[in-house]
Amino acid sequence: MQLELWTEKYRPKTLDEVIDQKHIVSRLKAWVKKGSIPHMLFAGPAGVGKTTIALCLARELFGENWKSNFHEMNASDERGINVVRGQIKEFARMKALGADFKIIFLDESDALTPEAQQALRRTMERFSDTCRFILSCNYSSKIIEPIQSRTSVFRFKRLTEEGVKEYLKRIAKAEKLTVTEDALTAIYEICEGDLRQATNLLQASSTLGKVTREAVYEAAAQSKPEDIRQMLESAFAGKFMEARKKLYEMLINKGLSGDDIIRGIHKEIHRMDLPEEKKIKLIEQIGEYEFRLNQGSSPEIQLEALLAQFMKHGK
Repeated sequence: MQLELWTEKYRPKTLDEVIDQKHIVSRLKAWVKKGSIPHMLFAGPAGVGKTTIALCLARELFGENWKSNFHEMNASDERGINVVRGQIKEFARMKALGADFKIIFLDESDALTPEAQQALRRTMERFSDTCRFILSCNYSSKIIEPIQSRTSVFRFKRLTEEGVKEYLKRIAKAEKLTVTEDALTAIYEICEGDLRQATNLLQASSTLGKVTREAVYEAAAQSKPEDIRQMLESAFAGKFMEARKKLYEMLINKGLSGDDIIRGIHKEIHRMDLPEEKKIKLIEQIGEYEFRLNQGSSPEIQLEALLAQFMKHGK
């Protein structure tokens, strides 16, 4: 039996079911009532509802014919000019089924080359009577100005902790899961408002039985804040061997990567009660050692060296 992904099983079907993003949903509902929409640009981080809202919009505009009148593409898979001249133009010129227009949803459109974006701009102009384009991207600055000026731009926010927890509790109830409150908090802290990642993490954690904070961190294979804090406290106190022991416990016994640990260090530095000037210096050092790790340096050596740098600061 194939395991059904909860991200699809519990994806909102209507705009009313969407978590947060009320500033966007209210405007879209007004257009749905009118039965028409402009070209749009959805900009924001991953997992905040850009694709979901596009799908909800298509369902509410086209009803049972929504699949025939909605075409989703990922620009990071096919990012050249030929895909615009071929697949996109071919779909755009076809007449809509039981509606005045169709929708092309182009995900990760900031991956399109500048030449492809210029071709897309011309396609948007030529077929605007029969097709509406919704472009989704993480960084709107990578979309050329002629396209931005021809779209209504919607900026998606990171989802709130309250909204993410509400959604996860909805899933837990449907799946008859027992989920502790600190497990929900841990999921939010790890995923930082990415609802897709949060849902996947809840599903992964549920295979271990009761969803607890321990189960969440085990499923996520990420460092616990208290482990990182203990290591940092030891380093700031000048206890290098204690800090080193905690580091190797995470690297070897728990199998965490150097990248996981350095990201955990970065988060924990922000949470610690330290003077702002000291935080800035520490973050600069973290950036330097993260760069070294990305260049292929030994995680053990570089993280030990970072702890040695932290010892100079004290607390």
